[in-house]
Amino acid sequence: MRSLFRTARAAAIACLALTAIAPAPAAVAQAAARAATARSEPLTIVTKAGPKRFDVEVMRDDAARARGLMFRRHMAADHGMLFDFEQDQPVTMWMKNTYLPLDMVFIRPDGTISRIAADTEPLSTAIISSGGPVLAVLELNAGTAAKLGIAPGDRIEHAMFKTR
Repeated sequence: MRSLFRTARAAAIACLALTAIAPAPAAVAQAAARAATARSEPLTIVTKAGPKRFDVEVMRDDAARARGLMFRRHMAADHGMLFDFEQDQPVTMWMKNTYLPLDMVFIRPDGTISRIAADTEPLSTAIISSGGPVLAVLELNAGTAAKLGIAPGDRIEHAMFKTR
């Protein structure tokens, strides 16, 4: 009986020790998001008021597109994330596990903006549709499109649109 008690006590202590040193799931997710940050590329939006420049991370594969800005808590004002869908198609997005409110800019293959979904709701699973075929989606901090006068019909300048 004493041996059984010692074994149970040792197991309980080991579990407590592992729990104390194991990182919280949110911390692991945030660390993974930081580690997955892609190299920034320049992007310009040509508006009626003039060019607006951003540094963007480009998501070019399914895993990167699925991860997107999930779990991130901050994005610089002059940064964004560009999702390359590789072909002209209707696209749907959502904000699951995304803490930042965003403007989603839907872009045709020729680089023109077809639609903007402004001020999307953080953590929402509501579907946000492109409203038609697009090649890419640019995510910017919420309010950026209105503040800078970015509108449908404006043109995106980025290497993605020069090669198609």
